[in-house]
Amino acid sequence: MLLYSISKAAEKSGISSYTLRYYEKIGLLPPPKRKNGGRRFYTETDIQFMTFLKSLKETGMSLEDMNEIVKDGCILEKIHLDIETSELTPSINKRIGILMKHLEKMEMKKKELEEVISATRGKLDTYYSILKEEVDNK
Repeated sequence: MLLYSISKAAEKSGISSYTLRYYEKIGLLPPPKRKNGGRRFYTETDIQFMTFLKSLKETGMSLEDMNEIVKDGCILEKIHLDIETSELTPSINKRIGILMKHLEKMEMKKKELEEVISATRGKLDTYYSILKEEVDNK
């Protein structure tokens, strides 16, 4: 199994080393494997999880909501351990609620961005028309 130092994990995930330590401190990331005098090392699975957290943060999810999603651990791992789905239902429902709320916010932002993009294209068209008229009038 390949292990990455915190600096390499930061580079691969796009999250700074400082933020990785902070996420570990507040419980968003589980404690990493340690060796060589306590140095942190991360697996490829850890880095994939970090990338997931980064995408949530970049799309505006709060740290509190992110913490709610991760605090009960990995649902898929629990299913592989043959934990009854009925035991996982409350956690799954909580995650669904958080993600649905987040999706609604992202859809609203998408609509706003589409309006700005449309307005920007309109402005560009206007400016190109002005330049074209200037060339045509010469």
